[in-house]
Amino acid sequence: MEKFEVKAYGAASTTADLKEINISRRQATDEDVEIDILFCGVCHSDLHTVRNDWGGSIYPSVPGHEIIGRVTKVGSAVSKFKVGDLAGVGCMVDSCGICPSCKKDLEQYCEPGFTGTYNGKDKHLGGHTFGGYSEKVVVKESFVLRVPENLDPAAAAPLLCAGITTWSPLRHWNVKEGDNVAVVGLGGLGHMAIKLAKAMGANVTLFSRSPEKEKDAKELGADAIVISTDKQQMAGAKNKFDLIIDTVPYVHDVNEYIPTLTISGTIVLVGYLGPLEPMLNTVPMILGRKSVAGSVIGGIAETQEMLDFCGKHGIVSEIEIIKMQEINEAYERMLKSDVRYRFVIDMGTLKG
Repeated sequence: MEKFEVKAYGAASTTADLKEINISRRQATDEDVEIDILFCGVCHSDLHTVRNDWGGSIYPSVPGHEIIGRVTKVGSAVSKFKVGDLAGVGCMVDSCGICPSCKKDLEQYCEPGFTGTYNGKDKHLGGHTFGGYSEKVVVKESFVLRVPENLDPAAAAPLLCAGITTWSPLRHWNVKEGDNVAVVGLGGLGHMAIKLAKAMGANVTLFSRSPEKEKDAKELGADAIVISTDKQQMAGAKNKFDLIIDTVPYVHDVNEYIPTLTISGTIVLVGYLGPLEPMLNTVPMILGRKSVAGSVIGGIAETQEMLDFCGKHGIVSEIEIIKMQEINEAYERMLKSDVRYRFVIDMGTLKG
């Protein structure tokens, strides 16, 4: 297959800083869309992959799965996009297309496994896929998303991961006007959960350990804040929430939130991967038909629905724009939660 080279930023090993490298992209096939990348969001998954925190990272590692850009070329069979369109690419660039999950537009649960935008198997060029920390990307049309032109393209980038990660459980658990929704943690995921739930008409509460987060939470659309270390406040929230979106990315005690669920309520984990400590106490779950669930990103159709909703309601992420050359510093700041609330790379700084 024909290919061409582009500039990118990648890491050569678990301990190496990211630096400029050259990578290959395939020439667009009949079904492909070629995108000139304008902005790319920075996700915690990028950092985890570069540092092999989850195992299985392949090097050189070029992260980035919150991609916004302009279409520069379309294949002869492409019908949904034309040159000049604003387009996005999220966490997936392919899936099997034939398993029960894929047939239900749930490509994120593809049974053989979806092809990640980075660190996935590249079935066109061989080797592994490279993400959005690069000049261009070439993706199959069915995995490219239309981005509403009225949205700030930089601030729209995190919608492709942080946005859909919180939208999917809100939609799956049928959040509607008047429902009581809580969000645990105010970061890249949490701030999007607040914005989206509020736009859906829910009454939104933030659970936080930090009282100083109240002002930000209210500005984002939260109706209330509950300090999770305050036993009196937690007791006052008992049996209140229809749905809780838990965005905390590290191990924490989920048990303290379960009593705040209504009968048949659900707490959905979207931020943490791994065993829970302490283990779950099933008593309040059984006595209140309460559920602990998990959710990961969303399918392509659902992601397009989310983008269209954000276009209609003018919803974007709160971001800090950085230069490509500042990515290593940004990773260190991200580890300290020193960002409000998502870094986005201006990819023009890579092109020079």
